[in-house]
Amino acid sequence: MKKIGLSIFIGLFCISINLAQDVETDIELQQKLEQLTQTFNGDVGVYVKNLKTGKEAAINADTIFPTASIVKVPILLKIFDKIDKGELKYNDTLVYSEDRIYGGSGLMQFYKDSAKTDVRTLVALMISYSDNVTSLWNQELAGGGEAINELLAELDLEHTRVNSRTEGREKDWEKYGWGQTTPREMAIILEKIRKRELISAAASDEMYRLLGNSFYQEYALSQIPPYVQAAAKQGMVNKSRSELFMVNAASGDYVCYIATKNIEDDSWDDNNEAWELQRKISALLWSYFEPNSDWEPAEGASKIINGF
Repeated sequence: MKKIGLSIFIGLFCISINLAQDVETDIELQQKLEQLTQTFNGDVGVYVKNLKTGKEAAINADTIFPTASIVKVPILLKIFDKIDKGELKYNDTLVYSEDRIYGGSGLMQFYKDSAKTDVRTLVALMISYSDNVTSLWNQELAGGGEAINELLAELDLEHTRVNSRTEGREKDWEKYGWGQTTPREMAIILEKIRKRELISAAASDEMYRLLGNSFYQEYALSQIPPYVQAAAKQGMVNKSRSELFMVNAASGDYVCYIATKNIEDDSWDDNNEAWELQRKISALLWSYFEPNSDWEPAEGASKIINGF
């Protein structure tokens, strides 16, 4: 993108953040969310905005939380910034090597040494499957955490940062892990992608398509009809489970970020308290914004996904 074009988008982004402080609160939804979260055993933050009405509800929305794998959304932004500038090509050929094995989630760790791949595959695996190998590779291709954070600062995102493998952010890494954000800032990123206002319209569209192919459907997305488009990214470590999602509902799009930290239940069972909270909030939002819908999760859905 030409410098003039980027400055226009950045200007629109900054204006939107300033205006966000004056957005009308949805009092009824605010109360419902407070009731759902008041007994949670850990720290929780929630930000919800209905894009059609402009109303919001917020709980600790400007508090910093760990991103875990949701840091892959800022990495995605910088990859597409470089693609848009011609510094990378979506179909650039890359060669995988076994020294990139990192473990955790993802598929590329099982590739054969010297297997050929490309930027598009790295990006798709990073977002859809939360692949750690491709995410670290993408962070390198993006120019490292420093370059990603520079873009985030240009977008007037004060708290959203990459910490891991980023010079000068060792203390932040010790406190928050790979990345950090606030519920409001991360929701605004997804809102701007949806509105075709980040990097470029074409880049925003492709990023939104990628976010619409999440492999992890058993949390917030399980409470949304499967025939309704939703974009999402999840992040999870022992003491923090969070989720970002945008639902393209018939009555109007709504975006939500649910963040947790210092959670007492650090189990990896399906009924983990943080994951249950994500489901409850998502179910609340669907019924609240689509009151005429009679859809609800089918009996036996958990058995299909989890085997019980």
